[in-house]
Amino acid sequence: MSWIILFFAGLFEVGWAVGLKYTDGFTRPLPTALTVAAMAVSLGLLGLAMKELPLGTAYAIWTGVGAIGTVIAGIILFGESMAFMRLLSVGLIVAGLIGLKVSAS
Repeated sequence: MSWIILFFAGLFEVGWAVGLKYTDGFTRPLPTALTVAAMAVSLGLLGLAMKELPLGTAYAIWTGVGAIGTVIAGIILFGESMAFMRLLSVGLIVAGLIGLKVSAS
């Protein structure tokens, strides 16, 4: 169950990372409030997951899911680059996350 909680914590990290783009430097109240809420949920879920998962593994997975999701969101929402090296780098992050998951079992 902790792995599922951790995955959702990572998804909420994507939410607040994308939300930062929409806050326009924290000048827009609704996007700012939603971003802060996503931050709180993300950190709360990370804390719950860390009750059972090792610190280093949980934190790395959380940031990895957030980084991968944010890259994907940037491509979809903001037309960011899909250059080969960029996608290869994301693939390396995925490989690292899989390695952490396997080694934590």
